[in-house]
Amino acid sequence: MNIKQTWLVSLLFITGNTFAQPLQEHLQAAFNRLQADSQCRYASVSLTVLDAKTGETVFAANPNMGLATASTLKTITTITAFNLLGKDFQYQTQIGYSGSIGADGTLNGDVIIKGAGDPTLGSWRYEGMHEDHILSLMVDALKPAGIKKINGRIIGDDSIFGSQSIPPGWIWMDVGNYYGAGTSGLCWRENQFDIKLRTGRVDSPISVARTVPAMPYLDFKSELINSPSGTGDEAYAFLPVNSKLMYLRGTYAEDESKKAIAVALPDPAYDAAFRLEDTLKRLGIAVANDPESTGTITGKGQPTPVMAINLTTILSPKLSQIIYWLNQKSINLYAEQLLKTIAWKAGKRPSTENGVEVEQNFWKAHGIDPHSLNIVDGSGLSPGDRVTTLTMATVLQSAKTADWFPDFYESLPTYNNMKMKSGSILNVLTYAGYQTHDGRELCFSIMVNNYNGSSRAVKEKIFRVLDELK
Repeated sequence: MNIKQTWLVSLLFITGNTFAQPLQEHLQAAFNRLQADSQCRYASVSLTVLDAKTGETVFAANPNMGLATASTLKTITTITAFNLLGKDFQYQTQIGYSGSIGADGTLNGDVIIKGAGDPTLGSWRYEGMHEDHILSLMVDALKPAGIKKINGRIIGDDSIFGSQSIPPGWIWMDVGNYYGAGTSGLCWRENQFDIKLRTGRVDSPISVARTVPAMPYLDFKSELINSPSGTGDEAYAFLPVNSKLMYLRGTYAEDESKKAIAVALPDPAYDAAFRLEDTLKRLGIAVANDPESTGTITGKGQPTPVMAINLTTILSPKLSQIIYWLNQKSINLYAEQLLKTIAWKAGKRPSTENGVEVEQNFWKAHGIDPHSLNIVDGSGLSPGDRVTTLTMATVLQSAKTADWFPDFYESLPTYNNMKMKSGSILNVLTYAGYQTHDGRELCFSIMVNNYNGSSRAVKEKIFRVLDELK
């Protein structure tokens, strides 16, 4: 290399460092302000920024501190799913029957809806998955078989994902509500329904007006109280195990316009069977016995019948479409279903624990220490999850060259004019995503655990740090 070439390389190196240095200095100053803020006096704060193309560390403060991730954990779950399942992966729900059909069209057996873990069945988010459309597909599948009467039951077979629907570490206050809906081998309407409230004056009790859809097999006891304007929705649903009585507790502000809360279905597979039976009866197809799910059948000490004939298969949207809504609306159910699916496709029993193991092993093979990915679920709802910002940023950086990256990037919401996933649980606020700074593509993860005071105020302070990346 001649003197001129050496001089040019040195100039480029110096110039590159000159551009990088102000960003590092500005980030350090902004991070120091956040860490010294009174809201973070007892908090743990971490930030890692990487070059999205090279993986080079642009800035790191406490990068190896394991922290609760809240919903930013979904970025790792979805990137893992893209890697292991492929962007075109689809779930397959089967509709068929056991037994035999007589000459008069009587099925001496059971109609079976056999789930395969599809979280979108009956969801309102996809044109082809709406509840009424799915029920029509099921009914249409029975017609060519000549079934005019069912001398048996409608069964929702959710056995593929086992009986443990709630991931370890979730708290009791969450699991009765829509965002705490448990997993199921046969999901239905995103495993949730709405309760319409009859509100009144402050400090007076709130009663249940109705449910959408109607839930005739559940009872409700409201202990909700009307609260003053500005106090928001602090209503929580509680459904004790093996009970059909749902309790509503907490407060609901008098100025809340929705007058409704969304709560978790206790047995989605049963509800799917219940809705199909109701549809068939309205169409004049009699069903001799009450609907069942794997759970209700197991509770009676009986085995779930095996499907003898598959009449039709309902395909889910592609994985890329599922992940779009998962990250856009931060759907915990979708993330937990994917985690179990990852275990299933790896040949393991589809449990949350096995999904975590498969995920950790995958990233270990890509150079990430599993101890820095110390998780117990896929959504981040558990306060027991511990991940470092360096690990999260590294996973984000790894996605940059994948053919499915545009789908993943599109799935991220926009906050503060930045493409990033947010996360929030009690006294935890986190963000992870991508940003371009002076033509340089960056990825980042920032976590604040155990802050005090207003979440809105600490969010604004975090955004002031992230603004340095713009």
